[in-house]
Amino acid sequence: MASFSVLQWCMTVSILLGSAFAQLSENFYSTSCPQAFSIIKDEVKIAIKKDPGMGASLLHLHFHDCGAGGCDGSILLDDTPSSTGEKSLVVNLNTTRGYEIIDKIKARLEKACPAVVSCADILAVVARDSVVGLGGPNWNVPLGRRDSTEAHPYLTEAIAPLFLAGLDAIILFFEAKGFTKNEFVALQGSHTIGMARCLTYKNHIYDDKNIDPAYAASLRANCPKQGGDSKLTPIDSTTPFVFDNMYFINLMKQKGLLVADQQLYTGKGGTADAIVANYSSSKDNFFNNYVTGIVKLGKMGVLTGKDGEIRTNCRKVNGAKA
Repeated sequence: MASFSVLQWCMTVSILLGSAFAQLSENFYSTSCPQAFSIIKDEVKIAIKKDPGMGASLLHLHFHDCGAGGCDGSILLDDTPSSTGEKSLVVNLNTTRGYEIIDKIKARLEKACPAVVSCADILAVVARDSVVGLGGPNWNVPLGRRDSTEAHPYLTEAIAPLFLAGLDAIILFFEAKGFTKNEFVALQGSHTIGMARCLTYKNHIYDDKNIDPAYAASLRANCPKQGGDSKLTPIDSTTPFVFDNMYFINLMKQKGLLVADQQLYTGKGGTADAIVANYSSSKDNFFNNYVTGIVKLGKMGVLTGKDGEIRTNCRKVNGAKA
């Protein structure tokens, strides 16, 4: 059975929604809330200074949001007595955090520009500012997303068959939806920051052969064969809090933490070998393709116009009881 990272899962669910990229505007809040960018940037900077690992968490929140129903802020909705939110899904339960940072940003924006900036747009800008704050590329974020009035906890069922496919199949699927192979691999490079639980890489370090023996041995010290499932390890063991191209350099040394990481580079002329090699030698090429890829992803399945709403509290739909 093929193994895919949470990032690949999120990207795959999102593009199942269709291949049309929504029309958004980089100047959407230029008159309605011109201070939005500075407010978001300020809170992201504070959060990363307090906890460098929060940058990766905030970036991944954007991917997880886009992963179910599109980039519509649905990941932020809390469970209610009558409905289960996405936060409670197995894929999100122990892998997403940073919700309180979004709350702080939203509270400041509501004071400055009441009911103007959507939670979905906050997530998209926060993702950019987190990458930039950790040394990664900058880009203009297309804006104008509206927020979903419901969570989408059951969309994972639609992609179950894809988990049985190999890397070649998933790349072809992405290409059919408008992403290039270079963009797909670049987006996987989000793993240049962030942590992974022992449970997610245990089999790789004990059973697989496509991993550097010394690297595997060092990981076993923190991830025992029995127990220790929640222990965390940086996905990029070299510069875990810097958004750079060390992730790809490590892959070429067979130091990919997750199976889904190392399968990108086989060293035997695999589907993505040349791209990984290119990104390992050129950070600029990685950054350029990352930007085009994440901008495309952020436009998938969004709500615009009169669809959805602008939630005043990112944790609940407007009009919901406290």
